Amino acid sequence: MLDKKRKMWFTVKDECLEANAMKNVFDELKARGMIAQTTNEEKIRELLGGDKPVTFYIGFDPTADSLHVGHFVQLMVMAHLQRAGHRPIALLGGGTAMVGDPSGKSDMRKMMTVDTINYHVECFKKQMSRFLDFSDGKALMVNNGDWLRNLNYIEFLRDVGVHFTVNRMLAAECFKARMERGLSFLEFNYMLMQGYDFLRLHEDYDCTMEMGGDDQWSNMIAGVELCRRKLGHEVQAMTFTLLTTSEGKKMGKTEKGAVWLNAEKTSPYDFFQYWRNINDADVERCLKLLTFLPVEEIERDMHAEDCNINAMKEKLAYEVTALVHGEDEANKALEAARAVFSAGGVSENMPSTQLAADAVTADGIGAIDLLMATGLTPSRGEARRLIQQGGLTVDDEKITDVNGMIAKAAFDKGYVVIKKGKKTFHKALL
Repeated sequence: MLDKKRKMWFTVKDECLEANAMKNVFDELKARGMIAQTTNEEKIRELLGGDKPVTFYIGFDPTADSLHVGHFVQLMVMAHLQRAGHRPIALLGGGTAMVGDPSGKSDMRKMMTVDTINYHVECFKKQMSRFLDFSDGKALMVNNGDWLRNLNYIEFLRDVGVHFTVNRMLAAECFKARMERGLSFLEFNYMLMQGYDFLRLHEDYDCTMEMGGDDQWSNMIAGVELCRRKLGHEVQAMTFTLLTTSEGKKMGKTEKGAVWLNAEKTSPYDFFQYWRNINDADVERCLKLLTFLPVEEIERDMHAEDCNINAMKEKLAYEVTALVHGEDEANKALEAARAVFSAGGVSENMPSTQLAADAVTADGIGAIDLLMATGLTPSRGEARRLIQQGGLTVDDEKITDVNGMIAKAAFDKGYVVIKKGKKTFHKALL
């Protein structure tokens, strides 16, 4: 089912890239269900289908030391557009991250130091290089801290703030949602800063289009308006659908927290399993949004009379893991997943924890202690509930006693296999 010889998108043969470039990439994005809002759909389609490459940008605030699943649609859009001959600018928010975007947030972000932000920026750079070709100016990486951190506030207000009205800003969705809970003046400045980013990128790099998640629409319109008011230039904005389930809930959250693109924060196996376990109703949409598989192929396979939804989930998990972590890690995750989900299966590539030498005594180890030692539960209370609800199995034996012990003899083979619920498998090594 899975083509293990498939290469990463940036190694696809030149003739394939040329064939893709002949299609209007706007139509490709629309067919994949990526586009949410546009300032001028007809104009944007014309620009993206024209002979002249379009320089566009997407902003990423470095609020953590890794990109996460929520950034993935934007990365895929940048890759699609670059394949079609356009030039992406990845704008890293070394300046805006010091303020915090109120869009979609119920509370103010935690303030970060310059050193922390700079470290996060470097982490983002490494990860983005897996998706975009930055050689020979084919894509640019720019840090808005280069101009925002050194702004003279009075000059900024006179030069930029004069073009914004408070009434219109307060009508923006990103602010309306926060008014009842409290919106700091610090965050109120964010829209001006993002608008100024577009102005600077337009002046310095001939950037004519801003793109981003649909929750950024108000901030993006601010940049479009600022370029028009300051320079009399027409620029465009386009937003993309947010990565949500069919029920409208944001994807990318698990019991352990966010699903990260960094292998040290979310292992390739756990990353693979996240996509393997999504709801049936979300598979087709995720295949279109998060892989380079042709739309026609996805629709044909998903709507075939003999469609195997579990096989399609496995295909999705493999494709996305290969993009983020490489084909070797995707193959390992696939092998491990197939092994551990077979009866009594075990794999060297499955998630595992090396127990401390004194963790297992002559009497063995308590079931709750084992769950805590492997990090499968965040607290002893959660471990007790899991056992009481019948959600713990060790080496195919269900554990129902919260005071139960796992005998030392169970580790004679060097490990035990823990099953939490129906889908989480873990190996505890002694």
